[in-house]
Amino acid sequence: MAVCTFPMPAGTVFDWHTHDDHQLAWAATGVLTVRSATAAWVLPPTRALWIPVGVRHETLSEGVATMRTAYVRPGSCAITWTECTPVTAGPLMAEILRYLQGEGLDPGRRERAEHVLVDLLEPAPTVSFSVRMPVEERARRVAEGLAKDPADGRSLAEWGDEVGASGRTLARAFLADTGLPFGRWRTMLRLHLAMEDLAAREPVARVARRVGYESSSAFVAAFKRETGITPAVYFRAGAPAS
Repeated sequence: MAVCTFPMPAGTVFDWHTHDDHQLAWAATGVLTVRSATAAWVLPPTRALWIPVGVRHETLSEGVATMRTAYVRPGSCAITWTECTPVTAGPLMAEILRYLQGEGLDPGRRERAEHVLVDLLEPAPTVSFSVRMPVEERARRVAEGLAKDPADGRSLAEWGDEVGASGRTLARAFLADTGLPFGRWRTMLRLHLAMEDLAAREPVARVARRVGYESSSAFVAAFKRETGITPAVYFRAGAPAS
């Protein structure tokens, strides 16, 4: 098992690729997004992602992050998951990854630590706020404006006055290009943009206002409606930053 750490400045993208080993991807700091052909996962320091050998994926960070990742030889562990699987990342996992990255580690101690790490990996709920941008030019201008200022509460009709399209035309474009009605697309965008600040332990009330919610309770309700859990539960018991 090899463990590596990758500093990821804001906007870093490890483009689509595969590995000959299984990969455990974890954000020691910040938030990672990992995408496969069928799904996307938003990973704060409380979650890691098991990526089976050969699965094509890309990894990116919109803000500053640090990825610590373990590469596990096929056949060297008992895990047989065939799909990307989120797992809980706690302080013990973080310490073992640091330990395994150290140089000059005795082979016997390394093997025992590797077994403990694998034993810690248990599937956990995670969130997917993957936000597709519309292709249609006028709808994309709306989307880009909201990405810059998610608290902008204008309706599609009001946006239409700015971009030169009716609200109905924009609504059709959002649904056709993103697969989501505009209202739900904007909710997903707001939650996606909130993740970085939540991972940095910003107060929920402040984050809620920044992304366009009038109260923390409204934001928490939206988060729970999309994920089944509250932000406090999702970010609980995270590993210490490093």
